[in-house]
Amino acid sequence: PRSFSAAELVRAAPAALQPYLRLMRLHQPAGTWLLYLPCTWSIALAAAPGCLPDWRMLSLFGAGAVLMRGAGCTINDMWDRDYDRQVARTASRPLAAGDITTFQSLVFLGGQLSLALCVLLCLNYYSIILGAASLSLVITYPLMKRITYWPQLVLGLTFNWGALLGWSAIKGSCEWSVCLPLYFAGVMWTLVYDTIYAHQDKRDDIMIGVKSTALQFKEDTKLWLSGFSLAMLLSLCVAGMNCNQTFPYYSAVAAVGAHLAHQIYTLDIDKPEDCWKKFASNRTVGILLFIGIVLGNL
Repeated sequence: PRSFSAAELVRAAPAALQPYLRLMRLHQPAGTWLLYLPCTWSIALAAAPGCLPDWRMLSLFGAGAVLMRGAGCTINDMWDRDYDRQVARTASRPLAAGDITTFQSLVFLGGQLSLALCVLLCLNYYSIILGAASLSLVITYPLMKRITYWPQLVLGLTFNWGALLGWSAIKGSCEWSVCLPLYFAGVMWTLVYDTIYAHQDKRDDIMIGVKSTALQFKEDTKLWLSGFSLAMLLSLCVAGMNCNQTFPYYSAVAAVGAHLAHQIYTLDIDKPEDCWKKFASNRTVGILLFIGIVLGNL
C-alpha cells in the first residue's frame, strides 16, 4: 500500500525526473517547512488587527520556499559533490552518485531560479530588491563549512530572510522594530535545529575536514542550544510587544519554549536517528508560533 507523502510522490514520478526531484530534496520537505515558516510569521504579524493573514501571499511564499530551497540544495550539492561521496548519509545524492551531471544540475538550477524570480516579481519593488539581496547568501552559504565552524549561523541569516520579506510584501517596507527581532529569533532557531542536524555527520565531517557548530560545541552542545533558545524566545517577545500582540501570541511563545526545552533535554547527540527526529520536529515549533500569531491578531 502506498502512503501519501513527499517521498512517495517522488518515487511515483517518472524515472528520468526522480534525480532532479531528489536534487531539490522534494522527498525531504522538512527543510522547505523551515524556510517557509519564518515567512508565514512575518506575513501573519503584518496583517491588520482582527484579520487573517493574506492567503495569496502565503501561497506565493510557499511556492517561493519550494523553489529557493530546491535551488539552495542544488547549489550545495554542486559545491559539495566530492565531499558527499565520502559521507554515508549523502553518498546517494544524485550528483555524488553520478545520476546527473554538473551541467544538467546547472541548467536545472537556472530553471528553479527563473521560476523563483517570477514569484519575486509578483511583489512590490521594495520586496523585489530585498529578496534579490538574499541571493549572495544562498550562493555562498555552502562554502562556509570550509571556512568557519559557524556555517549554521550563515544558514540562519539565509533561511530567515523571509522574516523580513514577508512583512515588506504586505506593508511595502520593513518595520525594523518588529522585523529585526523576528529575524534574529529565526537565526537563533536555525542555530538550534541545524546544530542538532550537524551532529548526524560529525564523525564523517572530522574525517573529510569540514566544520560545523556540532564540532565546535562538542559536549557543551546542550548548553549552547539552551542559550540560543532563550535568545529566540526573548526576541519573539520583543517583536510581539513592538506590534501590540496579544495573549494567544505569548501563549504560543511559551509553547515554543516548552517544545525546545523538551527537544534539548531528550536529545542524544551521539545517535543520528534521534538527531534527525529532533531536527524534523522543529516544523511543529514554527507552526505553533504561526497559529499563535494568527489567534493573537484575531
